[in-house]
Amino acid sequence: MKAKGIEREIKFSGVELDKLRQRLIELESERQAPGAFEDNWVFDRDGELRSGGRILRLRIDGSGGRMTLKGPLELEGNVKVREEIEFGVNDAEEARALLEGLGYRVVSRYQKVREEWQLGGVTIALDHTPIGDFAEFEGEGAETVAKRCGFDPKNGEKRSYLRLYEDHLKDHPDAPPEMVFPAGSR
Repeated sequence: MKAKGIEREIKFSGVELDKLRQRLIELESERQAPGAFEDNWVFDRDGELRSGGRILRLRIDGSGGRMTLKGPLELEGNVKVREEIEFGVNDAEEARALLEGLGYRVVSRYQKVREEWQLGGVTIALDHTPIGDFAEFEGEGAETVAKRCGFDPKNGEKRSYLRLYEDHLKDHPDAPPEMVFPAGSR
């Protein structure tokens, strides 16, 4: 993964993951790894990051942890474009303690099971979440690869998982306050 760069991403909701997986095989895409559980912790300090359109995230998965800072979002059609700084951390608990020591607090959390594929320079993520299945296409040519997989870029989802869950809570007030799987259901 990149240390610093520009993220170009288009996301689709309501995806039939098995059907997309079959299409990726037909296109001779390379599966990067089997699906892996991710726990994502979003930090802020008195709303300073969110008010500037930025996101600071600590992701914990089977391979360790990753810190990510995403800059303000710009849209090119339905493609989300933003600066992104990302790097691995050896000890996610220590990284969290460091952030908290600097005054950052966890403001939201979301989980998913992600399976990644590669086609050319585009990474395709098949995401199973507590609110449904999604596909993300990231990289130069994301729209082209999405079309080859049967998606219309005009139908791309502009909201982040955090915003999607905020909207979900409006329609499902009894849902958990964070986008997490019920115990034992992943």
